[in-house]
Amino acid sequence: MSFIILDRDGVINFESVDYIKSPEELHFIPGSLEAIAALHQASYQVIVATNQSGIARGLYDFAMLEKIHAKLFQAAEAAGGKITDLFFCPHHPKEGCPCRKPKPGMFNQIREKYALHFGEVYFIGDSVCDMKTAEVVGCKPLLVLTGNGQKTLAAYSGEFPAPYFPDLKQAVEYVLNDK
Repeated sequence: MSFIILDRDGVINFESVDYIKSPEELHFIPGSLEAIAALHQASYQVIVATNQSGIARGLYDFAMLEKIHAKLFQAAEAAGGKITDLFFCPHHPKEGCPCRKPKPGMFNQIREKYALHFGEVYFIGDSVCDMKTAEVVGCKPLLVLTGNGQKTLAAYSGEFPAPYFPDLKQAVEYVLNDK
């Protein structure tokens, strides 16, 4: 059984500087749901790992986040895909929470639940934080240039330390060809 971990905002759905505070604000990046479907059809277990500090900031509550994620799960299924699980950190960056990316706590939870060896697992993200998380836990990082991806690419001097792609669809094509 193969696993893959995806960040949410900027990878699957469009990022918002105002945060995604309701299901109505969750808009999918073209091709992202089809990419999740392709992973599912290739027998990948898709796990989403996302920082959601909007809860700590008082912008939405756990019940609303559950509704947002219900829309995500339903949209993936409607496209022929499946998200196996979703992990999130609700804490503010200043809280120093060990589960907030780039700290490894959330990924330790994933590893424990699914008995994963991260050296065999791709983590697709769009931010410096995502790339650092992959490095810390030993996942195989892939960057998408949607969301914060362009800024992330520009933040590195010299050669970027991971493969990068215009969007999730093309990153997933790379993963499926690497099988």
